[in-house]
Amino acid sequence: MRLDHVSYAAGPDGLDATAQRLADRLGVEFVDGGLHPRFGTRNRVLPLIGGHYVEVVAVLDHPAADRVPFGQAVKARSEMGGGWLGWVVAVDDLSAVERRLERPAVQGNRKRPDGVELLWKQIGVKGLINDPQLPFFVRWESDPGHHPSVGGHDVQLVGLEIAGDPHRVAQWLGEPESHPLEDVNVVWSNVNGQPGLQAVNFLTPSGLVTL
Repeated sequence: MRLDHVSYAAGPDGLDATAQRLADRLGVEFVDGGLHPRFGTRNRVLPLIGGHYVEVVAVLDHPAADRVPFGQAVKARSEMGGGWLGWVVAVDDLSAVERRLERPAVQGNRKRPDGVELLWKQIGVKGLINDPQLPFFVRWESDPGHHPSVGGHDVQLVGLEIAGDPHRVAQWLGEPESHPLEDVNVVWSNVNGQPGLQAVNFLTPSGLVTL
């Protein structure tokens, strides 16, 4: 199982300012990702090498933000001051996950400013809301050439630090505790307060940067 992307909820200063703070640390710029009309959110995206990307996401003044789990999760994290919302794993077949979670995946879409519409299905956001250490799952339906990582900067996501229980996460993923992801190193830390994604390590032309 491989990492698809990590999500960062905008802080009280808003989407653009939050994205710019992260961009300044990494030495690269985010691009406008567009709107998630089904979720009541919008994002800015940083493509990375290795098939990964970072999104900074914020809620819109839209009913979906209060009605749909992803909008609810983003809104709650932003109201806490913003920060890492969660991690997302890519799967080729969601059917096994649907059976395990006993519910269907939901459709997602986002229209980029250039008019390209991205399509995917996702499942597990309710798990993230109830237990922030858990990732959710995504299967892309769009042309792979339109994946948000395409055109990635010379920055690589190399590690995640997660506060939580590796056994619980391994059960959720159906993967071994020792290496839940095949492409990114995962380090577990003790839960001192809120469990979940605590930090992300990036290899940049200027060296290792931890956000």
